[in-house]
Amino acid sequence: MLDDRLYFRQLLSGRDFARTDQVATQMVNFVYLIGDRQTRECLVVDPAYAVTDILQIINDDEMNLTGVLATHYHPDHVGGPMMGIQIQGVAEVLEQKQVPIHINRNETKWVTRTTGLAETDLVQHDGGDKILVGDISITFVHTPGHTPGSQCFLVERRLVAGDTLFLDGCGRTDLPGGNPGDLYSSLQMLAAMPAETIVCPGHQYSALPSANLGDVVATNHVFRPNSQQQWLEWFGH
Repeated sequence: MLDDRLYFRQLLSGRDFARTDQVATQMVNFVYLIGDRQTRECLVVDPAYAVTDILQIINDDEMNLTGVLATHYHPDHVGGPMMGIQIQGVAEVLEQKQVPIHINRNETKWVTRTTGLAETDLVQHDGGDKILVGDISITFVHTPGHTPGSQCFLVERRLVAGDTLFLDGCGRTDLPGGNPGDLYSSLQMLAAMPAETIVCPGHQYSALPSANLGDVVATNHVFRPNSQQQWLEWFGH
């Protein structure tokens, strides 16, 4: 079965990597490793804080890094300046290994500005694009709202949701590029996916690290509004 080939790891900042970094510990970011156990190829989603730690985990698992998937431009996901400090991220990955950085094309100017990378370092995608890591297919799902080019990654039954959807809550829309109306539409699109889809969020803002989408839709307060107007009244800025 293809599922037996899927290499999928969820790493928590401050616990699995960047253990001595107080910011990483406070931010509780998830980094994901997605790959093919037979070909030993893997991608990393949103590497930040301690890039060497993350690459060492990949090496210890005898996997070969072939690319980076970025959910959005914020420094705690791709590196860059935040709150007066410089966070490691995709630029430091490229210093150690030249691999493609996959982003949504609507995020291009934001990623280059935040990370200092050139546009030529980036592979720009549209929603619905698919790529292979080994024989494992990953679908790009454009979910604007938290940022213009926020994207999720669908691999088999797992949805790596970045900061678009948490198990409890969703991404904020009051930062540059945020749009509450767009986020409402994105959340409705995700809610229409199969209930057995496993939501893998960008931060551990809940007791569980992941959950079935059906349970998230049933319990997460962001799905209570029954119209965009009501959503904007509750969550708009």
